[in-house]
Amino acid sequence: MTRPQLQVLPGYGETDVEPYVDFCGHCGKRQEAAAPASRVCGNCHLGLIVSAPGSLAPGAKEPFLIVDGRLQVCAVSRRAERLLGIAEADVVDRQLTDVLLPADAEAVGVEGFVSTIVHAARGDGIVRDLVVRPAGEWGIRWFTRIGPCATPSAVLIVLAPNG
Repeated sequence: MTRPQLQVLPGYGETDVEPYVDFCGHCGKRQEAAAPASRVCGNCHLGLIVSAPGSLAPGAKEPFLIVDGRLQVCAVSRRAERLLGIAEADVVDRQLTDVLLPADAEAVGVEGFVSTIVHAARGDGIVRDLVVRPAGEWGIRWFTRIGPCATPSAVLIVLAPNG
């Protein structure tokens, strides 16, 4: 009896890796590729340099949060502090769901939101779009881009308050 040969299916195992860009975890300023290797932003001197896929990395005026694989907030950008009305020092190490929730909790549920964050923290490489709201607030909705950071098991959540 002959055994069938295994074959690789077209498209599987072929991944185009999107280039990562470096930016400040506080002011969001993108770093020059030729900039000296420093872990701290040369612009604001407050944030650590973080990497994310180019399509996910925040623009100059986009608020964002960085969350770890345990769903704890690790960093809040200066613009996100203003948008959310919080200070970074007050929310670092708190659960993400104390700060943001899915906008339509009945349809998606908190479980779906958490699942999206956990998959991104695992480094699945997929940038997902979700609609969120601040915890404890209703009627406010922000579109987001969620995906992996180069920081081990961290997630970048970029808020788009203007849709």
